[in-house]
Parts: sequence; structure tokens; C-alpha cells
Amino acid sequence: MSKSWTWIAPYTFGILAVLLVGPLLSTLGMVQSVSVPYLHLSGPHVIRLGANLLALAILWILAFAASQHIPDNGRGSSFLRNLVLPLTTLAIILFVNKTFRTVGLPLIEQMGPSRFASGYAIGLVGSGLWLTAAWVLNRSSLREAFAPPGQALSEEEDAGQEEAAEAPSEPTSTAATTTINSYTPGMLGRYRVLKELGRGAMGLVYLGKDPTIQRFVAIKTMRLDQIDSDDKLQDIKARFFREAESTGRLSHPNIVTIYDAGEENDLGYIAMELIEGTPLKQWARKPHLMPVNEVLLTVATVADALDYAHQQGVVHRDIKPANIMLTKGRVVKVMDFGIAKMASSSKTQTNIVLGTPTYMSPEQIAGKKVDGRSDIFSLGVVLFELLTGQLPFTADNLSAVLFSIAHHPHPVIQTLRSDLPPMVQEIVDRALQKELAHRYRRAEEFARELRACLQNLAA
Repeated sequence: MSKSWTWIAPYTFGILAVLLVGPLLSTLGMVQSVSVPYLHLSGPHVIRLGANLLALAILWILAFAASQHIPDNGRGSSFLRNLVLPLTTLAIILFVNKTFRTVGLPLIEQMGPSRFASGYAIGLVGSGLWLTAAWVLNRSSLREAFAPPGQALSEEEDAGQEEAAEAPSEPTSTAATTTINSYTPGMLGRYRVLKELGRGAMGLVYLGKDPTIQRFVAIKTMRLDQIDSDDKLQDIKARFFREAESTGRLSHPNIVTIYDAGEENDLGYIAMELIEGTPLKQWARKPHLMPVNEVLLTVATVADALDYAHQQGVVHRDIKPANIMLTKGRVVKVMDFGIAKMASSSKTQTNIVLGTPTYMSPEQIAGKKVDGRSDIFSLGVVLFELLTGQLPFTADNLSAVLFSIAHHPHPVIQTLRSDLPPMVQEIVDRALQKELAHRYRRAEEFARELRACLQNLAA
């Protein structure tokens, strides 16, 4: 429902006032002494009949207004939105019949009982058919309202329409579906929401479609209605759209493109390129490790993309295997630039964690201002993991992991995998330096050394 219910008040007061004033006016002596010869009704009957009909008219207008205010979220609200008018119309026809038979019998006699009965029957059948059609056409919304989270079918899947058949398979990088949002919106900006894909760093992720150019997109959302003050809300919105604008300017073949950003029904959203592929996390554990040359080439490609973004003033902040995709055509795509910072906007300061802990740089852990070298450290962790099948920094709890990243040296990679050349050890060591001055200054240097190592392996 709409966040504010104030729009209901005028209609409710109007109906109550008419129903209260009508009987009071009918008791006045002046009204009781009046009759309407043409209608064959006394003054009190005219007043009561008019008051009842006016109240029913206001009720229908209220139902129409409700059908405009109820959000089209593809679930329970959509079902109610489409049924409120036919259901109210059916109820009004029933009450009109009762009203006429109570205070308007002379009018029925004047009209003709059979004609009145025919009109009443036509009204009942018409409104009943309207209600039935609305129920059938929106049954998928009702089914989704009662379906378990993450298992609700979209309208397209239920109806078997061609549009759903054309939709690409959802990215496998998304995690299991959660219920962080209470419903699936029907539209976000100009994008039609088809179904829920899973959860991202900001919140729920949806499969959407731009109906203008028939393009499928991934839509990542962030709740704005849980922010406790207007001043904070405005500040968060400004930061959200500023970050979306800066990441939206990135145009690189190995970076997922951001198309649009906006706000709809208390949801901030980012519409971005929909990627069909597999995240690198699928190859981060034995026995599914990628060949060494493919790992080096993939990480070098990611480093090139990061260097481009860093030169544009954009730091990723959450580099990890789950945010690096390999498409069906084996193209590397880095996802979620700036999303970690956007997601942090709606959290309290004590809860801000820009990044995934096991891939964070020492300066991230210390809460310092980060630059591109932080992404280089995180990419070094990814390189270590893809080569060995394990993380360089592990412990029994999160605090111990963070302490290890900040203070303990990483394992010698050749002790975990002896077939790796010494140059790989040198690259990993430099990428995972605690001190910024000892780390690669630019991701471009990281990529260059990875490709040099690749050439040595091929020689």
C-alpha cells in the first residue's frame, strides 16, 4: 500500500457525513411536509434515497482512487489493485437494490418491477463477470503473494508468454534469494520487473526489461524507507546518485555497464547490464581450479579494467571472485563498481563495512581513505585463491581474520603449489604488501607483470 493513508480520509469523512446528515435532514418538519409528486416520494424518502446514493457514489470514487494508489508490485498489492473496482461495483449494485426496495418502492413501481429486476440482473451479471475476469487475469499475483520467498513465479512464467521465453537465463553470480524487501515491485522507473534473481551488496536484485528498446537488465535495489531522518535521507540519496553517476561514466569492455539509476516506491535502484556467465568463485576451490595460464590472463584483464576505473577516479572497494564474471564467450566482466559504497549509505556508521572482510585491504580494515591500491590488494587475494584453492588469510572468527590481514604475512604460495614459477610468487608478494609504498602503484603494473609471467610460461 501507499506509505501515506491520508488520501483515504476525505472520502471516508464524506461517506460518514452523508449517511449521518441524510437521516437528520429527513426528520426536519419542513422536509416532512414536502412531497415530490413526480417521483411519488415524500420529502424524507427523497432525502434518505439521495443520501444513500451519494454515499455509494463516493464509495465508488474511493475505490477508483484506491486502484490508483495501491502499488503494482506483481504480488498481493497488484491483485488487490485490479479487484478493488469490480468488487466495489458489485457491492454497490447490491446496496442500490436494497436502498430502492427500502425507500424507493414508488420509483420501482413507476419504472416497472420487471424492468427494474432486469436492470438489476444485468448489473449483477456484468459486475460478476468483471470480477471473475480480474481474478483470473491476476491469479499469478495472488499465487506469488502466498508463495515461499524466492519461489514465486512471475507473470511471464505463469502465463507462458513469449516474453518470458525470450528472457535470458539469470546470472549465476547472485546468491540465494532473500526477503530483504517485502515485495517485488511491478515497475522500477521505466523498467518492468520480471522476477527476483537474488541478493546483491545493496539489497535484492531483479531481472528487468526496458520495454522501449526490449533490453533485459539486472536491477539492484536499496531500501530507503528505513532511514530514520529526512536530513539523513537527503544526504544518502545525494551520495547514492553521485556514486551511481561516477560509476555510470565507466565505459570499458571488461566492466559491467550501468544504464540508469533512480528511486521508486522507497527503493533506490541501479539498472545495469545483464551478464550471462559464471563467477570466478566457481573456480576458486579444488578440484575445479583453472589452468595457471588462464588464471594469469583473467586476473591481468581484471587489473586492466581496474586501472581504467582508477584513472576515472572510481575505486571498486569489493573485488572478489563473486564480482568477476566469465561470460559464455569467455569475456571477463567486473561487476558492482561503487556498489559497496552505495550499500553503506543506508547503514549506520558503526555498521559500515566497505567490502567483503576476507578480501579487504589493511587500509580498509583500519578505516582509512582508500584508493586504487586497495583494489590491487584485493585482486592479489583473488589471484592467490584462484591459484591455490584457498584464501591467504584465514582464522576461526572475523576479528582474527581482520587482524591477520592487517598484521600477519600471507603464506608462501609455492609451499601450497610447487609447480608455480618464482615470478608468480614475486607478483603475489608485491600485490599483498601491507604497506602501500611497497605495493603496485597502479593496476596497470600488476597486469603488465602478469602478462610477462604468462609469456615466460608459454616460452
